[in-house]
Amino acid sequence: MALIIIGLILFFVAMAINKQDGLASKFVGPLRIGSFLLVLLGISTSCIKQIDAGQIGVKSMFGKVQDDVLTSGLTFVNPLVDVSKIDIKTQNYTMSGVHDEGTKSGDDAIRTLTADGLEVTMDLTVLYRVLAKDAPSIIRETGLDYRDKIVRPVTRTKIRDNAVYYTAVDLYSKKRDEFQNRIFKTIDEDFKKRGLVLEQLLVRNITLPATVKASIEEKIKAEQDAQKMEFVLQKEKQEAERKRVEAQGIADYQRIMSSGLTDKQLQYEQIQVMKGLVTSPNSKVIVMGGSKTPIILDDKK
Repeated sequence: MALIIIGLILFFVAMAINKQDGLASKFVGPLRIGSFLLVLLGISTSCIKQIDAGQIGVKSMFGKVQDDVLTSGLTFVNPLVDVSKIDIKTQNYTMSGVHDEGTKSGDDAIRTLTADGLEVTMDLTVLYRVLAKDAPSIIRETGLDYRDKIVRPVTRTKIRDNAVYYTAVDLYSKKRDEFQNRIFKTIDEDFKKRGLVLEQLLVRNITLPATVKASIEEKIKAEQDAQKMEFVLQKEKQEAERKRVEAQGIADYQRIMSSGLTDKQLQYEQIQVMKGLVTSPNSKVIVMGGSKTPIILDDKK
């Protein structure tokens, strides 16, 4: 558009010089050609708009925003139309207490009070995107700085509104997922009213007051010690049961043997032992006497 204006100015300058006599009149021709070329170049650049992938274009003419949007690629438009480009890819907004980690430099963590009156600090990342069909409404009602006007204040407000229903310990431990799901639902509802879609909400870190954190750590340690002692007692009970079963087995064996052994049984066992001695490579001579105990001679040199 600027080239068109410059070209028109040069054209009117050439016309004014043409009405005068003198040396300046010889520049009339080049000025007219130059102004004509600038106007053509301005018209061509104003009529052709390139929208990159992942973006859309919102048209406005003399301050009035049009409802139709331009998709990615080259598009011919009215040279008087102004095109604002909006990113419709997934965007993230991080609020963190770590320096230079968040979108804003410095400490940008969210500090909120819980149901028990304690202050907790949260680091949070919001993943969101712009709805293409609602982009004209965003330009018309909010502007291109929707991140600072919608994403940041709505997120921080909804977190503070919902944190008061939980204690600090619950947020830190067992109800953290429930809290994250709750604030996701409330933020998503508010975003949709303004043409945004909340894709994911990441509660990256929750920092408790030092006194609360110390008491939680002591409680966890006590629970771990109790579980360890319970394991030791269970192991001792199992060992005692094993020894009892073993002693019972030995007692049963001795009782059976004492009640079941006879002379014939002992004679049979003696024969089996002698049989083993005969087949042994170390025993060569067995002398059977009148006594009950045989004499075994070994000829091993």
